[in-house]
Parts: sequence; C-alpha cells; structure tokens
Amino acid sequence: MSRGFACGGGDYWQQRADVVVIGTGVAGLVAALAAHRRGRKVVVLSKASETATFYAQGGIAVVLPDNDDSIDAHVADTLAAGGGLCDRDAVRSIVADGYRAVAELVDDGARFDEAAPGQWSLTREGGHSRRRIIHAGGDATGAEVQRALDNAAARLDIRRNHIALQLLHEHGAVTGVLVLTEDGLGVVHAPSVILATGGLGQLYAATTNPEGSTGDGIALAMWAGLPVRDLEFIQFHPTMLFDGHSGGRRALITEATRGEGAVLIDAQGNSVTDGVHPMGDLAPRDVVAGAVDARLAATGDRCVYLDARGIDGFEQRFPTVTAACRAAGIDPTRQPIPVVPGAHYSCGGVVTDVYGRTGLAGLFAAGEVARTGMHGANRLASNSLLEGLVVGGRAGKAAARHSADAGAMHAEVSEPPTRRAVPRADLQRAMTRYASVVRDTEGLQRLAEILEAATPRVIRSRNDFEDIALTATAGAVAAAALARTESVGCHHRRSLVPAVACS
Repeated sequence: MSRGFACGGGDYWQQRADVVVIGTGVAGLVAALAAHRRGRKVVVLSKASETATFYAQGGIAVVLPDNDDSIDAHVADTLAAGGGLCDRDAVRSIVADGYRAVAELVDDGARFDEAAPGQWSLTREGGHSRRRIIHAGGDATGAEVQRALDNAAARLDIRRNHIALQLLHEHGAVTGVLVLTEDGLGVVHAPSVILATGGLGQLYAATTNPEGSTGDGIALAMWAGLPVRDLEFIQFHPTMLFDGHSGGRRALITEATRGEGAVLIDAQGNSVTDGVHPMGDLAPRDVVAGAVDARLAATGDRCVYLDARGIDGFEQRFPTVTAACRAAGIDPTRQPIPVVPGAHYSCGGVVTDVYGRTGLAGLFAAGEVARTGMHGANRLASNSLLEGLVVGGRAGKAAARHSADAGAMHAEVSEPPTRRAVPRADLQRAMTRYASVVRDTEGLQRLAEILEAATPRVIRSRNDFEDIALTATAGAVAAAALARTESVGCHHRRSLVPAVACS
C-alpha cells in the first residue's frame, strides 16, 4: 500500500486492481470468482460481516432438467407476479440460465437437500405453479450458499471494513473507487467496478435485512449520474416474525412454510386470504402482504398468525424458523406464529442489462442493487438468489473482459463532498409511517419535506456514510412512489387500494 497521494489537502493511500467488487453476498462473490478465474486481479470490498444472502431461507427457484417443469412455466409465473412490468426477455434470459448457474454453485461446494440420493428435494412458494424451489438445511439455503461461496472465495483479496464512498469516473468510464478504512481515505484504481451492495431494508424500522442494507449502491450510482428505476416497488414479506419489539432486523418466516401447508389466520381464527386470490395463501407476496395489512387495519390487531401446526416434522424441515420462534418464546408446533409484513426486498435499483452492464463504461451491478427487469412490480419468491447467481456470474465475466480491453486506469480524486443526512432512527420512523405497505400522496409529500430538510453531514465514519446513503435512497424512493399513482405489484396507494391488494 503506497502513501502520499496528495489530493484536496489530504493524503490518500492508493492501490490498483483490474476489477473491484463492492459486496460479499451471492452476487458479489460469484462475480468476483468469475473475474478471478479469468486471470484478473480482483479486490473485493466488504463493509459488514453480515449479508442478506446468509439470511435467505426459502431457496433457489430453478427449472431442473427431466421433470414436469419448464422454462415457459417459470417465466409465466415470474411475469404474473411482476404485475405486467417485467422485461419478458430479461426474465427468460435469467430463468433459462438458472440450472447452469446452480450447477456452478454446486461445483463450488454447495449442497442441497435431497428427496432421494442424487435427487434434490423441491418445495413450492407463493406465486409458483410448480414445486421448483431447491433448498438446503431445511430453511437455511442462504447460509449454505454463503458458506460455499465464502470457502471458494478464500483465495480472493477481500478487504474487510472497507466502505466505498464514491465511484470515480472520467470521460464516461469508471476509473476506481474512493474508500474509507481504518487507515483513512484511499483509492483503488480499476477499469472495472461491480456494485453488489444488496438492498435498502434499513430504510424501515423493522426489516428482514441486516444492518448493512442501507442502499449504498443506489446512492453511489445516483451520485455518479446513473439512472435508477422501480424503487417504489419495495417488497414487504407478508410473514416477518412479530416479537413485540418496535424495530431492528427481525426473523423471516419463510414462505415455504405455506408451501408445505401453513395457513394465515387472524386473531379470531379466520383466514386472512380467503377470497383474495385464486392461489390463497400461496398468492404472490404483494397480494398476501396487502391482505394482511388490510386485515390489521380492519381489526386493529398488532399481528396476524401463521398456523403451521398441521405440518408433520416441522422442526426438522424448518430448523431456522423453529429456533427463531423459540427465541421469541413461541413453540411453532403448538402455537400459531405471530407475523406482520416487513421490508424485505427492493425490486428496483440501478438500471442494468442482463449482464450487469450500466450506462457507465466499466461499471456493472448485480443482485438486489440492480434493476435488470427480472422482477417488475413484485419479485417472485426465490428468484432473488437465482438472479444473483446468474447475473453475478455474467457481470464478473463481462468486467474481466472490459478490464483486459481498457487497461490500467488512474482516478483523479477530490475531497468527498459534504452531503445531507437525516439521522437513521428519524428516517426509519418517517419511512415506516409514510412509505410502508400502503402509501398516499399526502404522506409521501410529508416524507419528501422531511428529507429535503436534511442537514449537511461530513463523512467521518461508516455511520455517517450510511445515514447519507439512506437519505439519498429514501429521496429516490419517495419521488418514485409519488410518481406512481396507481396500485400495482408491491406499490399500494391507499386511495386506490380496495379491501385487498392488487397484483
């Protein structure tokens, strides 16, 4: 690490790489491995120890060869869940490449549950017409995916506690990343950069996302002048464990429980989804979350319940859910599980193609931070790990090719600009109140006013940067939600939503 790179009155450490990957979840590590295997010098920047990938429970939606499923059926289910706003060609491209990507993951050491030797066990989740979800450890698929990729990536140059503050670019091409570490500010010069920063669940007081899901990649891209799209479509998972606490990361109760027969009921024992959708409790997530929200509004109750007492072998099939419930004092084999909708997944993001390419040469994005057109207005269950595997691998290969063609880059740097921030707790309260499952114009306008009144903040720490990134991302979400006046997919407008949500 060299010192003495004077810039804007300060000294910056500096290094060089062919490809910089920001993020260590499924998309980031798959991308980094793909670039590394093509002989490129890869540096991976990791802000936090936890990833959203690790917490994924349900599984990976994938069409396996030689069964009664088909690419056409998976595409049709994805399009139906997306509320008419998916990019059909993008959906087909990603779905059709799923089995190959999963096979590569298996080559990297991932192991999935089997119904018989050599035959993966399949489950079904909301919006799927077939059983096509492969899983690991019952309901610990994300943990297994993360384990396998962490082991495979042990050979990579992964920099922990490195916060990407700014994408550096000149003449329409990325040139590197400005980074904050314990050693101060520095620059990693690189002709290819891959954003794989995950989602934005920490915009809300209660979420299934880890504390590092602060919309960093959205903010970095917007500051670099790149378009973002579909940010109004934030998926609220209908069954987040309700433990009586007001905020923080909460446990997810996987949709696969409903695939195996669990049912949603209210405090009086009435079905929450009866008459709402032909698929009932296995309707797409936006429909079920809207139905839960409507029931809570009608009854004044704090939660509804997921009754899984009829599932044989629940503890063995869902050990992660069982442990989370018991930690909250609930025995899911004897009691219905209290649940509420919770901020879970951003269906929009940085605009890319299905290879992760953005409008800035050398900059790629993959995973939840990217908007490929796969999800439209609402993501189909278990399509997230699928997209991360497929597009992450493609982005890594494309970034490797670009870096070979572009050669070494030198980034010109100035002091990081002072940006505005609302303190996280205040922002989360405002987003939860005005931009949650159901929104209205008056509330969104009030939210925009709160964000516009944000005060300037100098970046001196991770906390400073995250507050700034959250504020910038919240502004984009509020603007998109104000512009989207109809209810579609994840986006529910109060004045237009009937007793149940539209899909």
